[in-house]
Amino acid sequence: MQTIGHQLGELFLQAVPTVLIILLFYFILRAVFFKPLLAVMAERDARTVGAEKASEAAEAAAAEKVKQYREALKQAREKVYAEQEAARKKLLDERAAETKETRTRAAGEVSAAKTRAAAELAAARRDVEATVAELSAEIARRMLEAPPRPGAPAREAR
Repeated sequence: MQTIGHQLGELFLQAVPTVLIILLFYFILRAVFFKPLLAVMAERDARTVGAEKASEAAEAAAAEKVKQYREALKQAREKVYAEQEAARKKLLDERAAETKETRTRAAGEVSAAKTRAAAELAAARRDVEATVAELSAEIARRMLEAPPRPGAPAREAR
C-alpha cells in the first residue's frame, strides 16, 4: 500500500507543473480573450435591447401618427359631408321656393284665365240671349213662309 501512495504522490508532483501551466493559460485567456469577448457580447445585447426599445417606440409613434391621420381624415370627411348636406339643403330650399313661386304664378294665370273664360261665357250668353228672340222669330218666319216642296210630307201644326 505504501507503494501505491508513493506512486500517487509522484504522479501528483509530476502533475503540478501541468496544473500550473493550465491555470496560467486560463488566466491569460480570460484576460486577453474572454473578457473582451464577453464585453463585446454584452454591448451587442445592450444594443439589441436598445434597438428593440427604439423600434417599439418608433412603432408606437407610427401607430399614433396613423391614428392622428385617420382622425384628421375622418374630420375632413365629416366636414365635406356637412358641406355637401348644406349645399343639398340649400338647393332643395331654392327648388322648393321656385316651385312655390311657379305654382303661385300658375294659380294666378289659371285664375285670370278662369275669369276671362267666365267673362267670355257671360258675354257669349248675353249675345246669344240677345239674338235668341231675333233668331227664333227669323226661324218661325221662314218656316211659315216656305212653300211646301213637291213630294214632301205635309207639315203638321203643333
